[in-house]
Amino acid sequence: MSFAPRRPTVTAHVGSVPIGSAHPVVVQSMTNTDTADAEGTAQQVATLAAAGSQIVRITVNNEAAAAAVPEIVSRLTAMGVAVPIVGDFHYNGHLLLAKYPECARALAKYRINPGNVGGKRRDENFRTIVQLAVDNDKPVRIGVNWGSLDQDLLTQFMDENARAGSPRTAKDVYMEAMLASALRSAELAEEVGLGHDRILISAKVSHVPDLVEVYERLASRCDYPLHLGLTEAGMGMKGQVASAAALAILLTKGIGDTIRVSLTPKPNGDRSEEVLVAQQILQSLGLRNFAPQVTACPGCGRTTSTFFQHMAEDIQTYLREQMPVWRGVRPGVETMNVAVMGCVVNGPGESKHANIGISLPGTFEDPKAPVYVDGKLFTTLKGDKIVQEFLVILEEYVARTYPSAGAVAGANIEHALA
Repeated sequence: MSFAPRRPTVTAHVGSVPIGSAHPVVVQSMTNTDTADAEGTAQQVATLAAAGSQIVRITVNNEAAAAAVPEIVSRLTAMGVAVPIVGDFHYNGHLLLAKYPECARALAKYRINPGNVGGKRRDENFRTIVQLAVDNDKPVRIGVNWGSLDQDLLTQFMDENARAGSPRTAKDVYMEAMLASALRSAELAEEVGLGHDRILISAKVSHVPDLVEVYERLASRCDYPLHLGLTEAGMGMKGQVASAAALAILLTKGIGDTIRVSLTPKPNGDRSEEVLVAQQILQSLGLRNFAPQVTACPGCGRTTSTFFQHMAEDIQTYLREQMPVWRGVRPGVETMNVAVMGCVVNGPGESKHANIGISLPGTFEDPKAPVYVDGKLFTTLKGDKIVQEFLVILEEYVARTYPSAGAVAGANIEHALA
């Protein structure tokens, strides 16, 4: 399958993170803490950043939250976390940003929903936020959601459609109203003085076909970077599958410059799950690499033992735990493929296709496990310590194949001096 080239856009910068078609698709996420709890919010931001979120959005919904933003950023700086923080504003952003200038300065970007910035004074309040963005040299994401669309604009579009000789469907009119809200707001922002390259747009809905259609229309009408996300995606498997389906369709069409997977977490669940899912979508599409991938068979009647399942899980966990260490010192390790197969049917072949792989014996097959490295048989493991021995071989392979950044730099210097 061939992907469409990335839709050409201008490049916007959120803090130090460039967003646009000339740059890799950016993964972002959002906290669900009470922002007024500066310590708790900073800790969750740090956790999301450690998981790989390149931008983190926080709710700024009241004065306590606005007052806490500078402390949150200060705490993150003290922890050595440099991820850009985006303020999410609804209803009262014009008031909070004006009253708390330190908050306005500390944030890396403002997210504005043009559907709820103040009733009849909507344009005036929107202008106020944009002017503050201009004054503080901050980019803005204009984020339209069909759950909070400008009702006056929607009514206008519905009335016009009713008077038309060939009226469109209500859904079609709804989508057009969403696009008009986003693009008119962007035009207004530029009139206020916000640079064309300081604007990002999103237009989120909660059903996959509708999201694809909205973004296809939006992509054909502007060159702003687009933030993708299926809003209210849901919990667990439903949210993951729906998000993957929607984002994969758009990304393969070359649409999308930054993404978020909006998962509903379980009570006290791990918020960073949405970051890992977003990364896996991009890596599965071959658009980016974040961590070594494990290929493992699903199991069948030849593998009634759960040994290979436990081994696959152990290796996956090992790789995930090692990545924070490897990321800074083993450049390229994120492209590694590891195969953990359960029997001799596809095991040797898949293991040969991987950088390093092991083909475990099926339940009723000879108790030996050949290990393949770069397509060639490396050794055969037997006994009770197959997992530990394979992890040693894996670690040695990483050290040999992905030398440390310092070693690479030293070798380059030696080569230059030779």
